[in-house]
Amino acid sequence: MGNGKVIAITNQKGGVGKTTTAVNLGVGLAQFQRKKVLLIDADPQSSLTVALGHKNPDALDVTLATVMDAVIEDRPLEKGEGILHHSEGVDILPSNIELSGMETGLFNIMSREYILKNAIDGMRKDYDYILIDCMPSLGMMTVNALAAADSVIIPSQPSFLSTKGLNLLLHSVSKVKRSINPKLSIDGILLTMADNRTNNARGIIESLRSTVGQNIKVFDTEIPHSVRAAECALTGESIFSHDKNGKVAAAYAAVSGRGVCAQTAGRGAGGAAPVSERESKDHHAAAASALRPCPLTRAC
Repeated sequence: MGNGKVIAITNQKGGVGKTTTAVNLGVGLAQFQRKKVLLIDADPQSSLTVALGHKNPDALDVTLATVMDAVIEDRPLEKGEGILHHSEGVDILPSNIELSGMETGLFNIMSREYILKNAIDGMRKDYDYILIDCMPSLGMMTVNALAAADSVIIPSQPSFLSTKGLNLLLHSVSKVKRSINPKLSIDGILLTMADNRTNNARGIIESLRSTVGQNIKVFDTEIPHSVRAAECALTGESIFSHDKNGKVAAAYAAVSGRGVCAQTAGRGAGGAAPVSERESKDHHAAAASALRPCPLTRAC
């Protein structure tokens, strides 16, 4: 198992499938690759926690906020404290409304960007993958997630408003890489809720692949739009249990079954060879710049 890979699943735009991706990518890695996976809910809205069956997260005694408080206060935690197990083979570090207080309180803490990293570093040896479901903002909790992560996956719906925000997100990732976490990389952009029946969606996907895709990996697999995926949160299970023969399950199986590392080994649309740290910074900046003149930033 060794030193698990930490992946932040982030986009400051809400409603693009971050939580759905975290749940199904995590369960997929556990089921199809037999990996040991921890899912961390880094959003005070507790979407991941609820999606995995804990309908009253505010009743939980130990959450991510508890663990981060222990780091801040230099207080020891028992191994596995606060971690819950889901029947589909993944562990969960849940959140609740207490995390919103942590978001505000971090501004007064020394080395505030590294609190989550310090908490996660002690868990790496127990997992192959640690996936962080980030809140839909670029606030201090998201900065903590990016500081803790080895890489980033960006779920993005192929719509004008969703892709418009990619510019800001890519600049933020580049800034964190430059100032806080020089090893941070972007695994890729995962297109979610894609409806290829519309000319608008097809045009945005084509533009995204031809511009940003020259510098940042855009996953070949697209997650199709489906009401069945939205139903999963109500049942507290992944798409593999809720609709195992459906198109969304097939898409997430394609991503997680082949492995995050296999899908993200290269860069750009053609999956070219890995790049150096300096080149990686340049690619992040180039990808952000590419969004400005391309059709994604204009009304279609």
